Formats: sequence, structure tokens, C-alpha cells
Amino acid sequence: MRHLATSRGMTALEALVSVAVFIFAMGAIVSSVQYFYRTNTYAVQQSSAVTSAQRGIDSMVKTMREAAYASNGAYPVVAIGPNDITFYADIDDDVSVERVRYYVSGTSLLREVTHPAGDPPVYGAAQTSSVVSETVRNLDQGVTTFRYYDMNGGLIVDYSRIAYVRFIEMNVVVNVDPGKLPNQLILRSTAALRNLK
Repeated sequence: MRHLATSRGMTALEALVSVAVFIFAMGAIVSSVQYFYRTNTYAVQQSSAVTSAQRGIDSMVKTMREAAYASNGAYPVVAIGPNDITFYADIDDDVSVERVRYYVSGTSLLREVTHPAGDPPVYGAAQTSSVVSETVRNLDQGVTTFRYYDMNGGLIVDYSRIAYVRFIEMNVVVNVDPGKLPNQLILRSTAALRNLK
């Protein structure tokens, strides 16, 4: 009997020590994670913003490459500017071609889509807007978002020459907090307009 009681006492003591060690280990892990996030909040946020912006730019490039004549026969490129572009493209694989506008407003890169309606098709319906990327600092930093090139690779500086656009370069400046280092990251991508004649 005495041997059995000692055995039970040791088991309870061992359990108590195990629980104490577990609680100490969990406290150390939680403290480490909290410390990491406190000291690396900017880096984590910046990394998330860059990843989000890259996904948005990849989608934008894919859409630009599919620029096409409108459902009413209008030329694929509607308007160009340093921080905005409007063109036609079939973005949802239906029978109609939508009017798409990408532009920078404040610290956001936005997409605006207009679906045609009627017969003959008219692009007067309400637009649907969505955010492509946030924490965009192009306007703050004076960085041109879109650059346009002709078929010979010449830079187009006269934005009325939409018929000459064959190639688009995009630059998106991403920075969660311009007051902190490291400095902003510039994401670059390009798109050739495949369906232009």
C-alpha cells in the first residue's frame, strides 16, 4: 500500500511540473510572436501590400493585352494619360466587350468597368469600380503610372495620339508608411496590345 501511495504522489508531482513547463513554454512562444509583430509590423504590412499590388498588376497586364475593338466598333484605346488609361477589353468572356479604365486616385489604383447595353451597344451605363491596389504612392512621389510606346519603341508624350499606342509600361510605387525605412518599392510591368491593327 505504501508503495502505491508514493507512486500516485510522484505522478501528481510530475503532472504539476509538466503543466508548469507547458505554461512557461507557451508564454515564451506568445511573447516571442508579440515581440516579432511589434518590431516587424511595417515589414509585414509592406510585404502584404507589395503582394497585393503584384497580383493587381498581373491582372491589369492580362486585361491590357486583351484590348480589343468595342462592341460598337470603336477603336480599342479610348484615352491615355500619365496616371490613367481607358480601353476596351472582354474581361468576363461573354459576347460583349467592356470599357475598362485604370487610374490612380489618392493612394489607390482603381479599375472602372462599363458594360455595353442596347442594340446598337452604348457604353453609357453605370460603371463598377474596384480597388486594384492600395498604398500606391505614385502621386505623392511624382512617378508616372503609365508610359506609352509606339510600334518602333518610341515614347509617346502627346496623349492625343492614341492610335499609335502599341506597348504600355506600368510603374506602381508601393509604400505603407512613407515616413519609415526602407523606402518605397517600385513594381514595373509591361503589356503589348495584341489585337491592334
